Amino acid sequence: MASIEHHVLERPSFDAPTKLLIVVSPYYKAIADNMVAGAKAEIEAAGATWDLVEMPGALEIPTAIGISERMSNFDGYVALGCVIRGETTHYETVCNDSSRALQLLGLQGLCIGNGILTVETVEQAEVRADPEGQNKGGGAAAAALHLIALSRKWGRQSKGVGFKPTGEDTILAGEMRPNQA
Repeated sequence: MASIEHHVLERPSFDAPTKLLIVVSPYYKAIADNMVAGAKAEIEAAGATWDLVEMPGALEIPTAIGISERMSNFDGYVALGCVIRGETTHYETVCNDSSRALQLLGLQGLCIGNGILTVETVEQAEVRADPEGQNKGGGAAAAALHLIALSRKWGRQSKGVGFKPTGEDTILAGEMRPNQA
């Protein structure tokens, strides 16, 4: 297969402090450690700060991000882990469900870089996790940083994500809009 050059976007810069949460599953510890190293380096190069939390597996990563979003003050999230195909269909469940859950959180407005590797072999994971190689941990951090920059450019300063409280452009059944009175 022919190799093509990847284009890498310029690293965003921030006027205000920026804090990310790295959520990692160290199920394959050496791979996870390399991905975390790449993510930390990218976050620090952007002048941002990070915190780290570990989860048992890839399926718990989206839940940890959802809990953190409700109970903490992070600007964005980096999801890191590795799922290696085994002998059962569990691989498809873990890959699909963790990815889908992260995407749903993102569509609700969370800034998430998805660095959960889904590979066939340990060797493939090692190449992708290597900070001096494909650096998928750094790439996931960069994605989160770009989403944070976009949300700050276009977003409001409120932390509200999801449904708006009653009264903020919501009409209950039987109510009239103020200009309809």
